[in-house]
Amino acid sequence: METLEEAQLCFPAVNNSCKKSTGSHLEAAITHTLLSLISLLTVVLNLVVIIAISHFRQLHTTTNLLLLSLAIADFLVGFLPMPLHIFQYGDCWLLGDFGCAVICTFSFFIVSVSAGNMVLISVDRYVAICDPMLYPTKVTKKRVQFSIYLCWIFSAVHTFWILRDFLQQPGRLVP
Repeated sequence: METLEEAQLCFPAVNNSCKKSTGSHLEAAITHTLLSLISLLTVVLNLVVIIAISHFRQLHTTTNLLLLSLAIADFLVGFLPMPLHIFQYGDCWLLGDFGCAVICTFSFFIVSVSAGNMVLISVDRYVAICDPMLYPTKVTKKRVQFSIYLCWIFSAVHTFWILRDFLQQPGRLVP
C-alpha cells in the first residue's frame, strides 16, 4: 500500500511532495490547448497594437501612449507568466521554491503595471470628458510619459519589496 502512495507523489523521496493529478489525459490536453491558445492570442493581438501605435505617426497621441504601455504590459503577461502558469498547472512543479517565487513575483509586477495603466487611462478619459476644453493643456505628452514611467517604477519597487520579504521567509506562503 505504501508503494502505491509513493507512486502518486511527484517526488517520492520527498515526504511533503505534491501529489500527481488523477484526472484524465484528455481533459488535461484540452485544458492545456485552450490555455495555450489564449496565451498565443494575447501575445499576437497585443503585438499588433504595439506595432500599429509604434509605426504610424498619426497614432502618437497621449491616449495612445497609455494604450501602448498597457499593450506592452499585457504582451509580457501573455509571453511569460501565462505559459509558465500553464506549465505550473500540470502534474508536478519542477522549478522549485525559488522558481515559484520568481514567476509569482514577475506575474505580480506585470499585473500591477497593467492595473496601473488602466488607472492612468481612466484618469485620462475622465479629464477628457469632464474638462474637454483644457484637456490639451492638462494632459501633455511629457506628463503622460512621466506618469507611465512612474507607474512602471512604482510597480517594480513594490514588487521587489514583496520579493525581498519572500526571500527572507521562504516557506511562509507554502501551506
